Order: sequence, then structure tokens, then C-alpha cells
Amino acid sequence: MGLGLLMMGAALSLTGYNLWDERRAEEESNQVLEQLYLADEALAEPRTAGGRLEDITGSAENVPDYVLNPDMPMPAVTVDGRQYIGVLTVPSLSLSLPVMSEWSYDNLKIAPCRYQGSAYKGDLIVAGHNYRKHFSPLKTLPIGAEIQFTDVDGNQFLYQVADLEVLDKMDVEEMETGDWDLTLFTCTYGGQTRFTVRCEEAR
Repeated sequence: MGLGLLMMGAALSLTGYNLWDERRAEEESNQVLEQLYLADEALAEPRTAGGRLEDITGSAENVPDYVLNPDMPMPAVTVDGRQYIGVLTVPSLSLSLPVMSEWSYDNLKIAPCRYQGSAYKGDLIVAGHNYRKHFSPLKTLPIGAEIQFTDVDGNQFLYQVADLEVLDKMDVEEMETGDWDLTLFTCTYGGQTRFTVRCEEAR
């Protein structure tokens, strides 16, 4: 009986810690968003980005730099010593999250992170923790749902969900391959697999 009570207490403690950790992550990412919008006027007034040079009309002065040079590094804004490349928004989930430039386990505790790739080259991959206010709700997205990414220069990229996958946690090659303009992924409960959202640029 004593062992059972001990195990029950441990389970309650773990549940309590997880709830606290999710709340902490939500508050920290919201604070980063506020600071990003205050520090970067371009984020507050995004402009829809043309994904291809032939899609852009007007004079050469109006063509974003990344269209002429898609290999250019994505610019970043520093908040509390960490660099952020933009904001990810999922309108149907009322979800807006800052995206860090580089991923690490410590960074993921604050906000989703670029795993690799670039929005400019059409191969951006973003990893996020399975927090309820981070990437956990992604599993409810239907095919065709809209996703937006706005870089710190105010260029807004529009995507639609094209496929949903569950990949083994060790299947790195499968995660990184495929002709997808945007990939979002998070661990499933237990951490043995990765729920993956594949997106194509909206036309």
C-alpha cells in the first residue's frame, strides 16, 4: 500500500510539473512575441511575399532581396540573448508563436525553432515542443488549413497543409526529404514518434 501511495504521489508530482512547464512555456513565448513586435515594426505590418520572381510585379526596387538571392541567410532579431527569425501563425488554432533561428532542447522550452532550411528557399523545417500552447494542437489540423510565417523583415509566406505524417523519432532522413515548402513537427506523447505537418505554398 505504501508503494502504491508513493507511485501515486510521483504521478501527481509529474503531472503538476508538466502543467507548470506548459504554462511557463506559454508565458515565455508570449513575452517574446510582445518584445518582437515592439522591437520590429516590420512584423507588425507584414506584406504578402511573392514566392517566385515571375510572380512579382512592379519595379526592381519592390522585389524583396530574398527573391533575387534565395540563398541569403534569414535575418534575425535578438530578444533576451536569443535570435528569432519570425512568427508562425495558425489562424484556425488562434496560435501565434515566435520562431528561433537555431534549435536546441533548451530553446525548444521557450519557443519553436528552425530545425533547418529557409522560407526563402522553400524548404523550412520548424520543430516545436508538444506543449498545448505550442505544437500539440497541430494534430487537429485538417488538410487545406492555412499556416502563415512572417519573417523579421515583414515578408509573409502563406501555406496550406498538404499532408500529415507520423514518423519514427530516428527517421531523420525521412523528415528532411520531400518537396515541401514548410514542415512542422513535434514529438508525440511518449516521445517515440514525431507528428509531422507538411505544407505547400498557397497559390
